[in-house]
Amino acid sequence: MTDSSKPNTDNDNISEASEPPPRDHWVGFDLGGTKMLAAILNQQFEVVARERKRTKGYRGATIGLARMIQAIKDALEEANLQPDRIAGIGVACPGPLNLEKGVILDAPNLGWRRVPVKKKLEAEFGCPVHICNDVDAGVYGEYRFGAGRDSRCLIGVFPGTGIGGGCVFKGELFTGRNSSCFEIGHMPFIPSGPICGCGTPGHLEAVASRLAISSAASAAAYRGDAPNLLENCGTDIANIRSGALRDSIAAGDITVEKIVRQAAQHLGAALSGIIHLLSPDTIVLGGGLVEAMPEIYLTEITKTVRQNLMPAFLKTYTILPAKLGDDASVKGAAAWAQHQSQQST
Repeated sequence: MTDSSKPNTDNDNISEASEPPPRDHWVGFDLGGTKMLAAILNQQFEVVARERKRTKGYRGATIGLARMIQAIKDALEEANLQPDRIAGIGVACPGPLNLEKGVILDAPNLGWRRVPVKKKLEAEFGCPVHICNDVDAGVYGEYRFGAGRDSRCLIGVFPGTGIGGGCVFKGELFTGRNSSCFEIGHMPFIPSGPICGCGTPGHLEAVASRLAISSAASAAAYRGDAPNLLENCGTDIANIRSGALRDSIAAGDITVEKIVRQAAQHLGAALSGIIHLLSPDTIVLGGGLVEAMPEIYLTEITKTVRQNLMPAFLKTYTILPAKLGDDASVKGAAAWAQHQSQQST
């Protein structure tokens, strides 16, 4: 005869064993033209594992999505976690996006069109997936964890191969109804100016991006006005990257320094217009050019902004270098996924 007053420890153990593990980690994913980076973040949004792979976008979107999935799985393995520990995935993507449906509409650097990132990753990992523009992700990362923490209105500008920009206003990314925006690099800047990569003349990117700077520096090297650059890089603009420009200036190529300073001044003039329009309290500067030459960029942009502002705006903002580096996009994408998940509950 059994004692009915004795607790049923077997049933208790079964109940405890059947409880699912907590979904207490986030995935941040940065999808770039040449590389992809998956990061696993804990509840404090500290990166606990990373997996980097070549994107190989030329192999098509189907293979690209498979590589994204594998990168996340490899990062989970490194963190010693199962997929059922993931609370959500945030993906920083290039190109025009349908944010609501989680679709990359067109990513020219990858050759991808109408790629259902959200649908594929949700089916694979069984958790919410949210996508955002790659620059927006970096700006949101700086808002949550970096130089622009807790700003009311944060503007981020990232000059590199192109010029990316983003805005966080009262804790929300500034977007269109269904798509990203804030394409500061494609602001008309010089009427009938040089042709931008998008095919339109006179955009800011055409005179202030790293590609524009490298082109002008290459011409200077060819003319003999940048001997150090010519010796170390030749005239192929593919070799004249941010670090090469910095080294050329440090070695005494005055013409290259003038080219870089003028590009920074163009950025400052464009930012003065943004300040008049939105009155941000913080402006964060990042990207390869700023990281390589922070003193030149901060000095020239600060000076040019002040020269072009109405007096009432002169003491309303702070210009700061970005803090997070390569982690900005993965942290921002993961934090944006968390924010979106909270909004939907």
